[in-house]
Amino acid sequence: MSAATPRLNRGGAAAPPVRVIHLGIGHFFRAHQAWYTAHAADAEQWGIAAFTGRSAAVAEALAEQDGLYTLVERDADGDRLEVVSSIAEARSGSDLARLVELAADPRVAVITLTVTESGYRLRPDGTPDPDDVALAADLVELRRADAAARAPQTAIGRLLLALDARRRADAGPIAVVSCDNIPGNGAFLRTGTEALADRVDAALAAWIRGQASFVSTSVDRITPHVTVDPAELEAAGWADLAPVVTEPFADWVLEGDFPAGRPTWEHAGARVVDDIEPWEHRKLWLLNGAHSLLTFAGLVRGLETVADATADASCRALVEDFWSEAVAVLPAGVEHEEYRARLLERFANPRIEHRLAQIAAESTVKVQFRFAAVAERTLLAGRVPTASARAVAAWIDWVLARAGRPEAPDARGDEVARAAASVDPVAALVALVSDRLAASVSFLDLVRAAGANASATDLEPAQSAPLA
Repeated sequence: MSAATPRLNRGGAAAPPVRVIHLGIGHFFRAHQAWYTAHAADAEQWGIAAFTGRSAAVAEALAEQDGLYTLVERDADGDRLEVVSSIAEARSGSDLARLVELAADPRVAVITLTVTESGYRLRPDGTPDPDDVALAADLVELRRADAAARAPQTAIGRLLLALDARRRADAGPIAVVSCDNIPGNGAFLRTGTEALADRVDAALAAWIRGQASFVSTSVDRITPHVTVDPAELEAAGWADLAPVVTEPFADWVLEGDFPAGRPTWEHAGARVVDDIEPWEHRKLWLLNGAHSLLTFAGLVRGLETVADATADASCRALVEDFWSEAVAVLPAGVEHEEYRARLLERFANPRIEHRLAQIAAESTVKVQFRFAAVAERTLLAGRVPTASARAVAAWIDWVLARAGRPEAPDARGDEVARAAASVDPVAALVALVSDRLAASVSFLDLVRAAGANASATDLEPAQSAPLA
């Protein structure tokens, strides 16, 4: 970088006033919620105070450039650069004093979160995991008599800290918006938050039930963790410590109430709907499900990126079969054919470099929500879940190829390792993602058959008898 190249800054202009708190300054948040907020018709009224999860590095980099950063929309034909200006403050997640101060401000109307499936530390039904050490420690912190001394470390612990600060300040209602890949994520987070609040303070729990709205969302924008050539930004006229690369496509669907207001995200293309379930299933099964299937099938074939796996005929056949099965259990009217065609174009973009090893993280919960969910619904519809069984088999083959201990992080890794080492690893691994499927002998037979044929070049599904 040339010493003469200026770093991004606001040039003395004021940032928008903080009216949104965000927990988790990751790449996806900056490519999605922050981008939508910057493109709202009333963007000048809606600044975001964004807090990191663990490391303070991103907050420190953004603070040096007044919260600004470059969003690089990377298409197969080239890049489009945009400076996003919606982050008014970038803070370390440990700056709990500022989190509390902002949550107690009546002008703040929304708290958004980008948390991984396992990052909530909740069980599949949304209730707190009683064996989670970090959650147990946060409960001790949140029960401290001295509110100023409380120092929770988990995302949901910090959310409770913020909500309690708002209650104590009588600052009015607020919306909590989950931006993740969990079905019914608003209800899921409400269940966990209220259950933890019940263990902390009955008054806090009652306030949350009466004053906090939990909004469900479906979020969609492929945003891999890749670097940007500093020379590209220098050629544009600035330097940036925290650029983000994403694809041109973006989609956001929301369901729920915003009692204290919100940005006009629909001006940037977001949709507010009465029933989000069809939209979140469309995205979770067709995009995320395909990503996971390409990952498991691609990695065992020595492939490295989504584009590589999409170009592989065997991997693509698995995905297209799975899509056909998933679409059959989706309601009409959610753009199936158009969405799938766009997905193939997006997956094939070689310049995004979405690495399969990155997608492999937290594989167990992903298989539960993406493959097992489709298989269960296919069974309920009276059909044979051949394609979703093959998807589950691809995951099991990937697990067993790594001696039951995948390199990718997985909060349930110990359970996976024990299941993989059991007398019947197929049945044990299926049981981790669905009790119903594990109880179906016919489904287990489909998975075993698919696993036995996984190395074959002909991936056409075998004819199967109806399941019992």
